[in-house]
Amino acid sequence: MFTIGDFAEHGRVSVRMLHHYDAIGLLRPAYVDPASSYRYYRAEQLSQLNRIVALKELGFGLHQIRSIVHDDVSAEELRGMLRLRRAELETALAEATARLAMVEARLRTIESENLVPTDAVVVRSLPALRVAELTGTSGSFDPRELRPVVDALYDELRSCLDVAGVVAAGPPVTRYEDVPGSGAVVVHAGLPVAADVDRAGAAGLVDLAGVARAATIVHCGFPDDVLPTVQALARWLDANDHRMTSQHARELALACPPDRAEWVTELQVPIGVSGSHDEVEPVQDDRRSSGEADSGDGRAGACADPGRGLSSTCLLAG
Repeated sequence: MFTIGDFAEHGRVSVRMLHHYDAIGLLRPAYVDPASSYRYYRAEQLSQLNRIVALKELGFGLHQIRSIVHDDVSAEELRGMLRLRRAELETALAEATARLAMVEARLRTIESENLVPTDAVVVRSLPALRVAELTGTSGSFDPRELRPVVDALYDELRSCLDVAGVVAAGPPVTRYEDVPGSGAVVVHAGLPVAADVDRAGAAGLVDLAGVARAATIVHCGFPDDVLPTVQALARWLDANDHRMTSQHARELALACPPDRAEWVTELQVPIGVSGSHDEVEPVQDDRRSSGEADSGDGRAGACADPGRGLSSTCLLAG
């Protein structure tokens, strides 16, 4: 038999912990010297100690552990319980990690307020486009919900075009539509196709009207850092007394190299004058003809700060 000190060392626990386990009836010594009150343990009690420590580390309370241990749970049953508990902890960790990432992204947004220059906004026209399109619904704009929907739509859309033998004529164009009263978001994932394309497999064909005036800004970097650029565009709209029109804003993926820090997208917001959601003004800064594909007008290289964020659609452009 081992003294309590030796047993604690072999079990990698403290003597104080063994005293506590004895006091609550969780792990009794094999023998207590009546004269000295010294506690002694047998080697086979190490397996019981291992179970107690494992269960405790997995978040079980000592009273729960006592019930498990005293019910003489088999090793296989215990392994099953531990695997289940491990899965629960892994899920909780993943959720906590995702929440932390969202908090950090919001903190970066706060720290970056007014740092993204509003003079990066360019007003220009957007050409009419025919796109092959699939739609899906995300529970919210939370990237944890939105990005998987966007990714899945573009994967399916590319497969549809491959099956139909249709070649995309430009980079991905994504539009978002709020579902009133629910907080949900309808995602329109589109790939431009030639004007004479009349089929796209299981995907629908949608003709996007040209836009006389759109406020556009280029965004570069990681997806979760997009908010400062979005809000810079919003500040520009407010400062210049512009309103969004009834046409949906677009996200145009421009460049998607393997390094996510180098991703580039353009945010495009159709605009009217203050007091009207549909009125448009004569085109200024129209840098390409309406017959050309909406390719971003060569703005993929316009990122002065490659550390800025990017839309998740850029993931699918390469």
